[in-house]
Amino acid sequence: MKKKMVTRFLVGVALILGLGIQTMAQKLDEERMRRDIEVAKNVLSTLIKQQIGNQQTFFQLDIKSSYQAGYGVTLSLPADYTTPILLSGSGGDISDALGGNGSVNIQIWSDDEEATGFTNVNGGGNGTVTINGTVMGGENQGQAGSNDRATNAPSYSLREKARERKEQSMDSIRDVYNIKVIEAAKTFLVDYGDMITQLGAQEKIVITNQGGVQPRLWVNQYFNAPKRTHLSIEAGKADLTQYRQGKISRDQLLQKITVVNTETVEASEPDLELLSSIFNRLYGQDLSSTYFTDDNIYYERLKDYGAIFYMHVFSSIEIDYRRFMMPTLKLEDVDLGTRNKKTTEIFPKFEQSIKENILEYGRTLKSLKDDELLVFQVKITRCPDCGIPAGAEYSIKAGTLKDFSAGKLDKNAAMNKIAVKRGEKQ
Repeated sequence: MKKKMVTRFLVGVALILGLGIQTMAQKLDEERMRRDIEVAKNVLSTLIKQQIGNQQTFFQLDIKSSYQAGYGVTLSLPADYTTPILLSGSGGDISDALGGNGSVNIQIWSDDEEATGFTNVNGGGNGTVTINGTVMGGENQGQAGSNDRATNAPSYSLREKARERKEQSMDSIRDVYNIKVIEAAKTFLVDYGDMITQLGAQEKIVITNQGGVQPRLWVNQYFNAPKRTHLSIEAGKADLTQYRQGKISRDQLLQKITVVNTETVEASEPDLELLSSIFNRLYGQDLSSTYFTDDNIYYERLKDYGAIFYMHVFSSIEIDYRRFMMPTLKLEDVDLGTRNKKTTEIFPKFEQSIKENILEYGRTLKSLKDDELLVFQVKITRCPDCGIPAGAEYSIKAGTLKDFSAGKLDKNAAMNKIAVKRGEKQ
């Protein structure tokens, strides 16, 4: 009897110690994951700059990252037109796309949510690039000038010699840049993807240019701005492991990498506009019981990919310093602590509601092909102390929506087919 009691006691102690060790290991894994991802971001940024060419790179490529268990790591480049891609110096594909040693003056929205106005980028001759009046490179580096604002009209000019050459469109610049990004992403996945050591066998690494919800666009009055593009380059951990073990060749791994490179479609889609209006109404302050949206929900139709809807949702309205109103919860005057607590509590309810609404109303879509995706990218209400993500993405194939509508799938089965990808915690 005593032996049994001693045995049970020892087993209990072992379990407790085991749990403690496991908890420490998980913590160490999280630290390793964060370190691996930071190094990976640096490597990817360097590879992209190297692919662009030997021109002077004057910008920091802000790559965001997130890890979601069961899904993998997402490395997000800034969306189209939020990063200057015109580099100083002569030669190279980007310079050729511009027409040689010409100059270009382009106004680009700042990627800073709090910023207003434009950043002015001016590529001039003699190996110089001017940003907001400051000359980068060349003999006059550091020379300051005026800070151009949104009221200044952008211009596109080439030297006389460059005028004799065929004028290249801004689409060419974008396309060349995207090709360089894809090549750099492939190199990263094949040669450096295994640096992220904590990935599970079923997880993957995704590199995309969907770096933020509701990306800002160029505003251009004198020539048509290029269409926005959607890039996604991804590889599975299992494929990377097989390559490292010598079970598949480099060429075979490259063939397994999935690449999406598509652009927006300008044609109006009545059913997409209708779905946008439905979700605007569903998440109005009077109908929603979780988060609400004050912005118009808009969409982009992407060729051979599907449709992406962009939302920005909020939990509260600040009525005074650190005092808040939460209209969807019928709370008129709460302090910051209560606001944060409630914001955290309703996040799971919001996720459940948006998935249900995607199923219920998404099946009204007729313009999407069965293999195309319906995607909702959601920027989540700001709450740094809540432990909720800054954003989330919910996607489902149009064919699944049609099967649900036809009764071929029940609600639970259809809900399980909605892919959920959460961003970094705030």
